[in-house]
Amino acid sequence: MKATSANLLTVIKGPRQFVIPIYQRTYSWQLSQCNQLLQDIIRVSKDENLQGHFLGSVVHFQENIYTISDVPKHLVIDGQQRLTTVSLLIIALANFLKDNEADIDTSFTKLQNYYLLNAEEENELRYKLLLTRRDKDTYINLLNGVPQASEYSLRIVENYEFFKSKINKENVKDIYNGILRLFIVDVALEKDKDNPQLIFESMNSTGLDLSQADLIRNYVLMGQDIKLQTELYEKYWYPMEQSYGNEYSSSFDWFMRDYLSVKNGTIPRIDKVYEEFKTYVQSGKAPETITEVVRDIYKYSGFYVNMVLRKEPDLVLNQLFSNIAKLKVDVSYPFLLPVYNDYFEERLSKQNFTEILRLVENYVFRRAICGIPTNSLNKTFATLYKSVQPENYLESVQAAFQLMDNYKRYPADTEFEKEIVIKDVYNFRSRNYLLNKLENYKRKEWVNIDEYTIEHIMPQNPNLSHEWITMLGDDWQDIQKMYLHTLGNLTLTGYNSELSDRPFGQKKSIEGGFNDSPLRLNTYLRNVAEWNKIHIEQRAIELSNKAKEIWFAPTLDNNTLEKYKKSNDKENATYSIDQYEYLKGDMLELYQALRKRILNIDASVKEEYKKLYIAFKSNTNFVDIVPQKSRLRLSLNIEFPKIIDPLGLCKDVSGLGRWGNGDVEVGISNLNEIDGVMDLIQQAFDEQEQ
Repeated sequence: MKATSANLLTVIKGPRQFVIPIYQRTYSWQLSQCNQLLQDIIRVSKDENLQGHFLGSVVHFQENIYTISDVPKHLVIDGQQRLTTVSLLIIALANFLKDNEADIDTSFTKLQNYYLLNAEEENELRYKLLLTRRDKDTYINLLNGVPQASEYSLRIVENYEFFKSKINKENVKDIYNGILRLFIVDVALEKDKDNPQLIFESMNSTGLDLSQADLIRNYVLMGQDIKLQTELYEKYWYPMEQSYGNEYSSSFDWFMRDYLSVKNGTIPRIDKVYEEFKTYVQSGKAPETITEVVRDIYKYSGFYVNMVLRKEPDLVLNQLFSNIAKLKVDVSYPFLLPVYNDYFEERLSKQNFTEILRLVENYVFRRAICGIPTNSLNKTFATLYKSVQPENYLESVQAAFQLMDNYKRYPADTEFEKEIVIKDVYNFRSRNYLLNKLENYKRKEWVNIDEYTIEHIMPQNPNLSHEWITMLGDDWQDIQKMYLHTLGNLTLTGYNSELSDRPFGQKKSIEGGFNDSPLRLNTYLRNVAEWNKIHIEQRAIELSNKAKEIWFAPTLDNNTLEKYKKSNDKENATYSIDQYEYLKGDMLELYQALRKRILNIDASVKEEYKKLYIAFKSNTNFVDIVPQKSRLRLSLNIEFPKIIDPLGLCKDVSGLGRWGNGDVEVGISNLNEIDGVMDLIQQAFDEQEQ
């Protein structure tokens, strides 16, 4: 690498071509940035104390040093926005001089032939700057003075027109002299010696606005020759970007997070997706060639777009994906992506695929109704695909769901029925989804509930009318407090303002009242003459029975479940606590005390016996314990520089051979040391949960 301070025009001058690689973002400078550059140029021209204006760096490398050519091609890694903007200003300056006389030591022809064109060349080699995609055609048309096509790069044309409007006879000399005094750091890389990707990363490690997706795209394409870059970009990457539409910048990073969760079996932090991707490619888990890697990303991205952005062409699947999206179950995608792939590869029938999607939807909804915390769902879905047995695909998924217990459980009918009748449905996040499914169950003529409003049959007003108090009875206040927002007391209507706080009989009989309603949710109301605790509870039970059918749970018999239980327990049954030679007496007592504290960190923490150590994991191992004769040796899965260790208990073992996972080692030999060690273990747990 050769980095020198250089005059920008000197770098541009001479036979060479700066090529913007196809994977780079399009030109994006705003008018405010162009105006600032122009002011800086005029300022440096007028101020004799200023030796020049520093623009920043331009990093480039010659694509093929072995090709004999009068015009070497240099691929621009960084600086394309500055090069393009200055070139637009030079075009505007040249065109001004073409049409106007000025006392200036240059001309239209000189500016073009020195800084814009390789005058003796033809075709694309004629242009010193070759942009990418639509920017290229727009820039070339501008340079050649020909009309733009119907579709052109607005930013290129806008910024040129801005510069053109600002140049006049009074400032043209200052602008030219200022351009002559523009300086850059010219960073010329040697392709066979320097790693462009590493240099690119270091330049963009200070918070510049590159997404994880930008970094991944550049990593994939930067090291390839131009022909392969173009093929991969145009055949896979660009269509993939386009498939996201306006959602690309916000969604692609999350897709890559889920994709890597599928491939690696662990969930990376969203801000570490690029680092995890590099590790994946370099670990040997990825396909052998970069073309195969990109092709695989492209395929899974198509599944993701169909699911998340609802572009699935099959209407039945699309509705199921929409239901899952309404429940905001993004964490299910690391499971659904490989299942979708199996469906795509025809290893799974559409019928079974839809059944699995319904199981996911029902699982999440039942848990929400039952108030089970969602913080463990990402780990549940990240590992669920491991339970799939291809020869009994659907059954194995049903069994996996049914065998989940404790905080992972798939609520059974009894729990679901009990909770749905007493839940505050009115303030439930998925209220409209719930009422929509209840109303449209087995209905061919679909009702759009968004056109209706929620109606409290027994009014919300704490000052109930005499008629309502009489109907509800002496304990009307308790009844109103207990049942007001529950399923039994809620319905849908298009006449909310008309019904208001009217007595129940009037709510039934007025025009647009319950007796006139075509909604199935109001069927029960048409058939009763009064509204009280008994009818609220009875209607709730009726609706809960329907809900139990809609959001069904798997119901495999015990014999079938036993088969999968044995399969799942096979690995864990291999080892037990009795196998560890030193876990006895005081060491066993110490271990049991420490074990209890670790398991209390979070409900998701599990203990696993390995051959030479005991693992405690949530999403992945965060602490591993090796029993030794006089102490327990702990491996904490956290980078050593990140650990906060005021007592100085930790040892850096990165790069050393140790049983267990992690760079931090700490020992514990008596019960009094547990408190100090638990703070360190908590840090390792928190690190893996981010």
